[in-house]
Amino acid sequence: MGWTAEEFGASHEGWAGALLEDGSEPDPVCLDPGSGADFRQTREWWAYSGILNRPRAAAARAACACGWRGAAHYPIDRVDDDSAGAYDPDIEGPRDDWERHLDEVEARTVPLPAELADLLERVEEQLNRLAGQAPVAALKAVAALERVTRSVARDAAYIAEADDLSWESIGTGLGISEKEARSRLGHYTYRR
Repeated sequence: MGWTAEEFGASHEGWAGALLEDGSEPDPVCLDPGSGADFRQTREWWAYSGILNRPRAAAARAACACGWRGAAHYPIDRVDDDSAGAYDPDIEGPRDDWERHLDEVEARTVPLPAELADLLERVEEQLNRLAGQAPVAALKAVAALERVTRSVARDAAYIAEADDLSWESIGTGLGISEKEARSRLGHYTYRR
């Protein structure tokens, strides 16, 4: 996939997806890297060049693993029709659309209290500074933070489950899918 946002993980991986001349989205194509069994599927615009019996993409648009699709279509100009795969699309447009989608996802998440958000930002700045000056001390501080976050994450996961919050509301609050919310809470609950 093309674009990722660490905060949202696989739930919101994005790419510039292909659109056919009729405006439909083609089925994924399999990519064969050569020898071996490591086939990969993609829906990215560049894989639809018309070669290997693949359809030719007429446009690209933003796409996200959550199922969201951008409304804007960005035409793909063929630089040289004799050169298979020679395209010149506006990939910045789809990426900008996907980033706006992430802004909308973020707006639906549970907001952090301003005081905590500020504290986390200051801790990150201090850890980065410490990493440059005393890397072993920075590693010790990170280990302490990991212990704290592991304990708090476990407690928060248990409380969220005990409060009978729906997986949909937990996922929305974190900006991730229900499936990923279950996985994340399970990870927090069962790690030691």
